[in-house]
Amino acid sequence: MKPPVIRIGAGAGYSGDRIEPAVELVEKARLDYLVFECLAERTIAMSQAARRNDPDAGYDPHLYDRMRAVLPAAARNGVRIVTNMGAANPRAAAQLVARIAREAGLPGLRIAAVLGDDVLESVLAADPPLIDRPGRVSDLGDSIVSANAYLGAEPIAQALAGGAAIVITGRVGDPALFLGPLIHAFQWRADDWALLGRATVIGHLLECAGQLTGGYFADPGIKDVSGLARLGFPFAEVSADGSAVLGKVAGSGGKLSVATCKEQLLYEILDPAAYLQPDVTADFTDVHFEEIGPDRVAVSGGGGRRRPAMLKVSIGYGDGFIGEGQISYAGPGAAARGRLALEIVRERLALTGVETQELSLSLIGIDAVDRRGADPAAEAGAREVRARVAGRTRSLRAAKRIGAEVETLYTNGPFGGGGVTRSVREVTAVASALLPRELARPSITFGEA
Repeated sequence: MKPPVIRIGAGAGYSGDRIEPAVELVEKARLDYLVFECLAERTIAMSQAARRNDPDAGYDPHLYDRMRAVLPAAARNGVRIVTNMGAANPRAAAQLVARIAREAGLPGLRIAAVLGDDVLESVLAADPPLIDRPGRVSDLGDSIVSANAYLGAEPIAQALAGGAAIVITGRVGDPALFLGPLIHAFQWRADDWALLGRATVIGHLLECAGQLTGGYFADPGIKDVSGLARLGFPFAEVSADGSAVLGKVAGSGGKLSVATCKEQLLYEILDPAAYLQPDVTADFTDVHFEEIGPDRVAVSGGGGRRRPAMLKVSIGYGDGFIGEGQISYAGPGAAARGRLALEIVRERLALTGVETQELSLSLIGIDAVDRRGADPAAEAGAREVRARVAGRTRSLRAAKRIGAEVETLYTNGPFGGGGVTRSVREVTAVASALLPRELARPSITFGEA
C-alpha cells in the first residue's frame, strides 16, 4: 500500500556542513528518509586525485564523523539515508559505513553503492565539445583528472527497492537524491514528467539544507533571522501528487517562510522554465508557496517535460597553481600604504620574471569584492586595510614567489605592515561537456554491516 505522505529531510548542503542539525532531524522530525548532499563541482575531481594516491580513499572526508553521529538514531527510528558522499569511491565509502555500523552495534544494515558515473574513458574516446568555453575535451590535454556524469534518481530508487537502509552514490543530480526515495515510495513511473518535475522542485528546495531555513538569507534590519548559531535544517512532507509541506524541528533556530523558499527556488537556476536534470526537464514557472503556520510552508505546482537525451559531465583538470600573500596596514594613511605595497609587489614580480596567467591585487575592505573603482573618500577614511596579492601560475616555483614578495614588504615596503600570511595551492578546475546517456551505465552493489 502506498504511503499517504513521505517525510524527507535535508541533512547537509555541502561537505563541511554542520552535523548537529542532521542529528536533530533523525531524532525529532519523524523522518522516513534523510539526504546528505555533499558534492560540489570540483569536489569529485579532487576526490579522484586522492583515490589515485590511495585506492581506498576518494570519498567525503567527513563521512566517518557524519555517519557515526546519525546512524544510531536513524536505525532506532527507521530512517533510511541517501547521500552522494561516495564522491569518487562509493564502494569504499559503503565499506566504511558498514564498519561504522558494526562499531555502533548495528549489524545487518543493508548498504548500497551506486556506481557508473565515472565516464572518463567514454569522454576521452568521444571527445565532445565543451559547453562552457570554446574547444573540445581533447584541448585540455594531459591535465584531465576526472570525468563524471550526473546520474539520475532511478538507481537510487532501485537500491531502496532492494532493501538498502543506506544508499551511497557518486555524482548524481542534486535533486535526484530526493527524487529517488519519492519514486520508490510512490512507485512513480520514470516517464511521468509532471510528477518528476514537481518532485524536482522539492529536491531543489531541500538540497542546500540550511539555505531554506534562513541560512545565506539574513540581512539585519531588512531580513532578520534569529537563532542562526543553531540553525535547524528543513524537511518536507511530500504527498503522492508531488505537493509538499516544508517545515523544520520546533524550537530550532532559523526561519522558514515564503521569502526563504523563493530565494532558494531561484538559487543557481538559469532558465526556470527548463531546469535540465538527468530525470526530467523541470518547469518552475508556476510554483506556489503558502505559509500555513509558523515555519511551515505549503508548496505546489511545477511541472516537467521529457528528460534531456544527453547527460552533463563535469571534467576535472589541473590548471596550474595559485600563490597568495597578504599583509595588514592600520592607522592614518593605511589605504595609501596598502596601495604602495601592492605596486611594489607588482613591479617586483615583473622585475624577477614571475609569469602569471591571472594576477589580482586588492585591498580587503576597499576593493577586494566591490570592483566599481576607487572611492577616494573611503580610502582616506580607512583605519585599517589588508593588502592581498594572488596570482595563477603554471609552476609551483612561480606561485611561491608571489607570497615571498609580499613577505619581503616587512623590511622593503611601507612602514607599519604586519600579519603576513602566504600560501600556495594547486588549482583543480572544472569544464563541462554533454554525453549521450547510454554511455553512462549505472550499477548497484549491495553489502551488509
